[in-house]
Amino acid sequence: MTRLLFVCLGNICRSPAAEGVMRARAEAAGLSVTLDSAGTGDWHAGDPPDRRMTAAARKRGIDLTGLRARQVRPRDFEAFDLVLAMDRANLDALSRLRPAGAPAGLELMRDQAPGPRGQEVPDPYYGGDAGFERVLDMLEAAADGLVARLRKG
Repeated sequence: MTRLLFVCLGNICRSPAAEGVMRARAEAAGLSVTLDSAGTGDWHAGDPPDRRMTAAARKRGIDLTGLRARQVRPRDFEAFDLVLAMDRANLDALSRLRPAGAPAGLELMRDQAPGPRGQEVPDPYYGGDAGFERVLDMLEAAADGLVARLRKG
């Protein structure tokens, strides 16, 4: 499992942040992985990540500036080993989009972190700046879990 796709609704807050956090964690751990992010919707396609998420990530040394939103495609379930949804609505949308027999696993992002399963990464878009920090905390914990999982093979 070395090809990971992170998915949220519009691909401008949670999933690009997850991609950026995981990229930083994987590089620090010396892991070779292919990472991308996408949204279940297409209305932000081509847009950079939300400026508030970009600023919050930058404070933690994570650069999101080169990322651009795109919509998830059925072929992503062939191109990636694991597709990680930020919430149950994303998971449901991905389950409907997933072609029969596609090899990619499909899981919730927060299930990668220690703690109860089935927890969601909330969408910070309509909240204040603290929501972006909270989301980054969750994504860092989940990314640490993914790194440990990748190291185990």
